[in-house]
Amino acid sequence: MIETLLTVLVVLLCCGLVYAVAAARVVKQYERGVVFRLGRLRREVRQPGFTMIVPGVDRLRKVNMQIVTLPVPAQEGITRDNVTVRVDAVVYFKVVAPADAVVAVEDYRFAVSQMAQTSLRSIIGKSDLDDLLSNREKLNQGLELMIDSPAVGWGVHIDRVEIKDVSLPETMKRSMARQAEADRERRARVINADAEFQASKKLADAASEMSRQPAALQLRLLQTVVAVAAEKNSTLVLPFPVELLRFLERAQQPSATPPADTTGRPATEQPASQHSATERPAAEPAATESPAPAGAPSAERAPARAGALAGVTARREAGGTLASTARTRTQGAPARAGDEAGPGAVPSRDERRDDGR
Repeated sequence: MIETLLTVLVVLLCCGLVYAVAAARVVKQYERGVVFRLGRLRREVRQPGFTMIVPGVDRLRKVNMQIVTLPVPAQEGITRDNVTVRVDAVVYFKVVAPADAVVAVEDYRFAVSQMAQTSLRSIIGKSDLDDLLSNREKLNQGLELMIDSPAVGWGVHIDRVEIKDVSLPETMKRSMARQAEADRERRARVINADAEFQASKKLADAASEMSRQPAALQLRLLQTVVAVAAEKNSTLVLPFPVELLRFLERAQQPSATPPADTTGRPATEQPASQHSATERPAAEPAATESPAPAGAPSAERAPARAGALAGVTARREAGGTLASTARTRTQGAPARAGDEAGPGAVPSRDERRDDGR
């Protein structure tokens, strides 16, 4: 009997040991255990550590509670401004309800991946190219909300979504490169124009200061010569100062004015009476000559005409009035040759000129 009892006891111990080994389970710290008893979900979630289940009756399902990094395959779409782009992203999520992640969806990883792809396509169609390139934070928030809404029922929380890369066609890349180059060139021209404007203002101030101090221009000229000579050039170009030309111009101005007489008046401003007095002796010799007949040759009247022309020229240069000129010619009229000619005689050139005046 004792041997039989010992045998039964050993068998029971072995069965208990096998049962314990079959029922023992270990849940890691980052996991949670969901138990199904005869296919029915038990609401109690097994916490990390050692736990026991009923072998053959209970089934333990472990759910990872870590944050999962899920890459989204690149999606090709057309933006709102009709540009074809290829965008890929990455989704960070974690399970917050282990029972729902196991019961509500067949494979929560695959479900999140498909939802991320469809949401990414929708975001591409609603956005412009500039938003995809420069305003990614706003697009990431919108994409996160679109994926997180259905994922809440699966016991999954979307931690964040990031657009990883945006691929553009080669033609669009070249166009954007030309646009960026044109913008850089525009800013360079604006900066250069601003610099020229400021430099012109400073140069104007310097020119104004040099105009008040002529010696400053000479010093500047010497500094320029020193700077050019420091380069060890074989040819030295020496600029000619403009102030020297102005000095020569001022030096020539007094020589161009007519000399003044003893009274302080220029030679051309003598009174008309003096000219008329000096001109009368030139016309008086012609009065002593006998008047020539009407048919006399023109050679005999040449001296009288020459004297008359000399008097008229002198009176013009002296600036005499028209009345004094007419009076002088009236007094010397009998002395001219040809005045006593007959009625058919032709008047001289000087007489015609005086009549016309």
